[in-house]
Amino acid sequence: MLDDILDAAGRGQLMEAPSFIAGRWSRAGEPFERVGPWLRETVTRAWTPTDEEIDAALAATTSGAARVAAMSPAHRAEALESASRLAHHHRDRLAHVIARELGKPISDGGKEVDRVADTFAICAHEARQIGGDVLPVAGWQVGVGNLAMTFRAPLGVALAITPFNAPANLLAHKLGASFAAGNTTLVKSPPQAPAVTAAIVALLVEAGVPAEAVQLLHGGGDLGARLCAAPEVAVISFTGSAETGAAVARAAGAKRLVLELGGNAATIVCDDADVARAARICTRTGYSNSGQSCISVQRVYVHSSVFDEFVDLMGKEVAQLTVGDPSKPGTDIGSMVDDQAASRVEAWINAAVRDGARLVCGGDRDGATLTPTVVADPSPDATLVTNEAFGAVVVVLRFEAFDDVIEQCNRSRYGLQAGLFTQRLDRMTQAWRDLQVGAVVVNGSSNFRLDHVPFGGVKDSGFGRESPAHMIEDYTSVKTLLVRDMTIWGEE
Repeated sequence: MLDDILDAAGRGQLMEAPSFIAGRWSRAGEPFERVGPWLRETVTRAWTPTDEEIDAALAATTSGAARVAAMSPAHRAEALESASRLAHHHRDRLAHVIARELGKPISDGGKEVDRVADTFAICAHEARQIGGDVLPVAGWQVGVGNLAMTFRAPLGVALAITPFNAPANLLAHKLGASFAAGNTTLVKSPPQAPAVTAAIVALLVEAGVPAEAVQLLHGGGDLGARLCAAPEVAVISFTGSAETGAAVARAAGAKRLVLELGGNAATIVCDDADVARAARICTRTGYSNSGQSCISVQRVYVHSSVFDEFVDLMGKEVAQLTVGDPSKPGTDIGSMVDDQAASRVEAWINAAVRDGARLVCGGDRDGATLTPTVVADPSPDATLVTNEAFGAVVVVLRFEAFDDVIEQCNRSRYGLQAGLFTQRLDRMTQAWRDLQVGAVVVNGSSNFRLDHVPFGGVKDSGFGRESPAHMIEDYTSVKTLLVRDMTIWGEE
C-alpha cells in the first residue's frame, strides 16, 4: 500500500487511502474525495467505514492488544527503528504526498518527514527505557519483612485522533509512543489527509510493526465521537481545536485523555533584542505551513523603542518569501487547507484594518492561498488578536513595560508556547515563571519544537505532554507487586 500511494503521488494520479482493519486494507463503505487546495482537483479517495467495519476494527483492537503487549520492548524498538529508516528512505516521496493533499510546500513537508523519522527513533529509545521501581516499603514499620515492586503496564487500546496541519509527525508521536508502550492503536485520520495517514500506517507495517498493533479508519466528527465512546478504548490522544477537544472529553467519559488543543502564540521582542534576527525568525516561523500550526507566530509584542524598526524589517523579510506551487523546491508558502479557511482569515484581516490597524503587507487571497500578511497596531480586542488565526498572518503590537506585556500575553484563553527575544536573564526567568504557557522559547519565536522535549499547554490549549517519554506514561499504568513475608531489606 505504501508504494501504491507514493507512486500515485509521483505520477500525479489519484491516491487511494483504504481503511486498515484486522490486517487488511478495506475499501468498504461510502467513498469520499479530497480536493488538493493548490491543485483544485481531486487528489485522494478514501472510504468512510460501514458499521460492520467499525465493529471489526474495535474487535481487532481487543484481540490485538494481547499480541502487542506480549512483544518485548526490544522487539518493539527494533520495528520503530526500522520505521525511522524507512521514513528517511521515502522522505521526498512522502513530502510530495503531503504537498498534493494539503498544499504544504515540499520543503516544509520534507522537514516534517525528517521529524517523523526522528520521532520513531525517539519512541524506539523510550521503549528500551520502560521499567519500574523497587519500593522502599521497609522504611515504615508496617512494611518490614515485605517486598513491593512496580512496572509500567500497557493500557491496551489507544485511540489517536490527528489533525491536518502536521498529519505525519503528529501521528508518529501518537502511534509510535503507543506501540512503544505495548498498546494497539486505533487511528482516526483527519478528513483532509487520509492519504498521508494511510502512508504512515503502511510504512509502520512494512517496517515490521505487527498488523495487530494498528487499525485505521477514515471519517469525520461522527466517527470520532463513536470511537471516543467505545468501551474498548482505554486512552485517547487528540490534537485539534479547543471546541472539538471539549466534545472529545464529553464523548469519552471516564477515560484517560491527552489533549493538545489550540493556541494563539505570543512572541515578545524587548528593547535589548537583536531586532533584525527577531524579525527574520518571526517571518520564517510565522508563515511556515501558511501559519497552520498551534504554535505559529501570531501575536508579536514589540517594545515601542524598536517597534517601527521591527515592522519595517519584518515587512522586508516577508517580501522575500516565495508564494506558489508547493511541489516546487523554492516555494516558501503554498496554500491553506481549503478556501473556507483562507476566506475566514482574510475576513479577520479586513475587519482589523477597518477598525484602525495598518496593513503592512499581504492580505490578498486566491482560493485557498493567502499571501503572507503583517498587520500592525490592531485593537487588542480585534478577532485577529483574541482568537486563533491558524493562517498566514502575524499581528504586531507595541508595549512599554515588561510587566505589562506579560499581562497582555496572559489575556489569551490559550497557553501553549511563547517566544522571547532578550539578553537579560531576569526577563527570561520572569517570563518562564509568569507567562501562562507550557513552554517559553528564549531568543526564538513561539514556533519551535524539539520532538523529544515535553510539549503541551495550559488553559484552553489542553493538558498532558506530547513527547514520547511523557506519552508512554499516559499510555501505561503503574502495576504493583506486593510479596508478603519476603524482603531484600533488613528485618531487625
